[in-house]
Amino acid sequence: MSKALKYQNVITAVCGELWAIVPAKLEAILDFLSVKSEGVTIEQAVVDEIVAARATKHGDVTGDIAVLPLLNTISNRVGLCSSCSGGTSCESFGRQFDQAVADPSIGAIILDVDSPGGSVYGVAELSEKIYSARGTKPIIACVNSLCASAAFWIASAADEIVVTKSGDIGSVGVLAVHHDMSERLTKEGITTTIIRAGQYKADGNQYEPLADDAKAYIQARVDETYTQFIDDLARNRGVSARTVETRFGKGRVMGAPAAVQNKLADRIATMADVVRDLRKPARKKRMANNQNALSLAKVRQTPQAAACGGGGS
Repeated sequence: MSKALKYQNVITAVCGELWAIVPAKLEAILDFLSVKSEGVTIEQAVVDEIVAARATKHGDVTGDIAVLPLLNTISNRVGLCSSCSGGTSCESFGRQFDQAVADPSIGAIILDVDSPGGSVYGVAELSEKIYSARGTKPIIACVNSLCASAAFWIASAADEIVVTKSGDIGSVGVLAVHHDMSERLTKEGITTTIIRAGQYKADGNQYEPLADDAKAYIQARVDETYTQFIDDLARNRGVSARTVETRFGKGRVMGAPAAVQNKLADRIATMADVVRDLRKPARKKRMANNQNALSLAKVRQTPQAAACGGGGS
């Protein structure tokens, strides 16, 4: 198999996923793979430098505060691309988070967020994991400087979202991309024949134009994932789904002041501010009271509580 076709298959795999990511970032990923498919190589020294930088971006502990990095492109599991790009694996991040929650020496958890989003796989589960841990200890998402799409889906599950003055939050939406390579391959004298069983088995393949029913299926999946995204944000941020759809940017990011005003974030501050506040006795007491209130609110939201009349007015 030629290098061009090998990387084209990678592009096809990327296009086969659903993405909650800043569109420009997805375009950059596809452009990078296209360049690779044309035989352009990256100096090993550059790769080594990126990997070395990634090695320093692990979970850290400052006294009794665990700092977990949610950086760059998000994927479900660790792979070559995530390792080289300094991206975040939902699986690995989830393990770090579980350890921090279970560790009695950790009094608070900070999510250090700077990400354009990524693949939707594993994101809803990680958001649910963080949301379910509310009430155990303070969980604060610190945005410096981008919290977009899948990253916002995850970070919104924290007790509080803090954003730096220059930070951006939002990009609520879901993407899918299809590459039709049929004309290009024809020009190159390459004919591909797909032998299939199952009416929809080869839907959305790169060797044929996208059929209307295949496009409708992909759109339905995008819409379904978008609805889940909206519902989770509404739950996590304590607002209605309508508010998320109308006030959370409609796919665009917001600067810090607008994000706070529209309830995407709670306040403007730096991570240093958050760490300092967490160390103040009064702040610790207030956060403890907040945890109790959140725990009570979650109990009231359960179906069992609602059945017993505990859902409130």
